[in-house]
Amino acid sequence: MVEILRLIGSYRARRAIHGSPFLDELFRRLARCARADAEATEERIWDVWMHHPHRAAARVLDLATRDLAARRYDIAETRLTLLLRSVPDFAEAWHKRAVLYYLLGRDEECLHDLRRTLELEPRHFGAMLHFVEILRAVHAADDARFALRTARSIHPHLSIPDSAA
Repeated sequence: MVEILRLIGSYRARRAIHGSPFLDELFRRLARCARADAEATEERIWDVWMHHPHRAAARVLDLATRDLAARRYDIAETRLTLLLRSVPDFAEAWHKRAVLYYLLGRDEECLHDLRRTLELEPRHFGAMLHFVEILRAVHAADDARFALRTARSIHPHLSIPDSAA
């Protein structure tokens, strides 16, 4: 957990492995937009994260995301694991598998994949929020507050409550 906290704390000093001027502009917009515009900007960021230059990789991620939503966890895990073997620098695939492991209560594997997500995309507020939930579950309130504050410095309009953090 210490390594993930270090990654979160150093996000400003690190660059995303597949960053782009377009994504940078979306994050700048997200940080300064009104609440009414935040949802649309956030959606555009998620769209960029879900994209991959190899269409097949993006398609597999989309299928795995649908499997997660339909609670077909075994299929989602297989798809994501195979995807990550072929494109290990796909941050959102790591994040989706972390979500899967979180849902399954496989915290160590979840933490591993959250760490990898944040190594590849330092501004991944979704990964930070999942980490906040894990910290809250283990009663690490100070660390949870730190991670949540950092996530909110990236996305000021996050809808996760402060309570218990």
